[in-house]
Amino acid sequence: MAARGYSEAFVETIRQPYRAADRVAIQPILNGARFVQVPDWAETDDAIGRAVLELERIHTALFVPLRRENALLGMISLSRREVRPFGERDIALLENFAAQAVIAMENARLLTETREALEQQTATSEVLGVINSSPGELTPVFDAMLDKATRLSAAAFGILWTYDGERFQAVAFHDVPPAYVEFLREPQLASPVAPLGRVARGEAFAHVSDLAAEEYHERAGFLVRQGLSLGGFRTVLAVPLRKDASLFGAITIYRREVQPFSDKQIALLQNFAAQAVIAMENARLITETREALEQQTATAEVLGVINASPGDLTPVFDAMLQKATALCEAPFGIMQTYDGERFKPAASFGVPAPMAEFLAQDPVQPGPQTGLGRLAHGAELVHISDLSDLNEIGASDARRRRLVQLGGVRTYVVAALRKEGKLLGAIGAYRQEVRPFSEKQIALCSRISPPRR
Repeated sequence: MAARGYSEAFVETIRQPYRAADRVAIQPILNGARFVQVPDWAETDDAIGRAVLELERIHTALFVPLRRENALLGMISLSRREVRPFGERDIALLENFAAQAVIAMENARLLTETREALEQQTATSEVLGVINSSPGELTPVFDAMLDKATRLSAAAFGILWTYDGERFQAVAFHDVPPAYVEFLREPQLASPVAPLGRVARGEAFAHVSDLAAEEYHERAGFLVRQGLSLGGFRTVLAVPLRKDASLFGAITIYRREVQPFSDKQIALLQNFAAQAVIAMENARLITETREALEQQTATAEVLGVINASPGDLTPVFDAMLQKATALCEAPFGIMQTYDGERFKPAASFGVPAPMAEFLAQDPVQPGPQTGLGRLAHGAELVHISDLSDLNEIGASDARRRRLVQLGGVRTYVVAALRKEGKLLGAIGAYRQEVRPFSEKQIALCSRISPPRR
């Protein structure tokens, strides 16, 4: 760490770390000795000591440990070019300087810890401020969190992931190479031995010092190999976003060089992960409250239309479809009546004109495997992820193919309208991309049906 009196070339040499266990002469210091004196390096088997003799013509050396309580922090040494052992006064003087060095190191450690603690507290406070100022909005929270986590952990870049029970989806990035960002646009499966796979299996954190190590990266899977080639990272730390037994996702931070993260940095990332979980839970509660309020408001508005239009179903159906499609995030919807044999459109909202003209033709008697046909045979709800999938719709179902061609329909949900077990009709919502409806949206569609008795 510091040297005086040696040649510059030798100082550069001894600045390289070395294993203390390899130094024969200083073994007593490792074992607790008060000091070690080498009267003449020429009389020892210590390889570094012999190099000192050859390169610097040093013969006598004195070593005193830098020790705090029982912890060895380092050592301080004096050397003479002639064979002349140090006396007790010399030893006592060097011990005094060693004590001062320990005090200086301890002061520096305390100052560093205080500064780091203050930086962490400030970062935590700033992230909490973002959470409070952006209720329900996770993007600014995740961005702020990754910025603080990577900076305070001395990491090159970071990623925040969500987890659906099978795959991880990268949802926020900090300084990640663009090529790797592009690769991560799609949800990713993680190998059980990869960092994300390990946290998915329940580990408190996953820390890999060198992802390029031959015994590791071949087993870690495609995601890790792409990270090595596209992201250029070597050391990675992954911490789960977990609440009770539920895994919401993970935070990963990376270094381009092989340099493991410290215990403090691991604890710091775990603290940020706990904040991320709080933000995600807050967003979930706010979203559920807002959705419940929107549904109650929509129900009240439809009931208002019913009361204002006694005996007139057209405005009721129109209002119902408008609310249902909006709450289900569907561009259009159709309500159909059923006469015991055939379905006939009674109202529509947002339906493309070519599809509306097709549906206005003669009432349809659906096949048993179609959505309407399954309702006619007792199903309460049918949800089809992709109407264009022949394995799902059947190669002979010409009507569905026409819906795909004329309306661009891909994802479809339809619920039965029943009273006392009798099928009166159906209400359906349509999307023009393959995006399945959520359980809540499906439940909402089901609740539109009149209660059965």
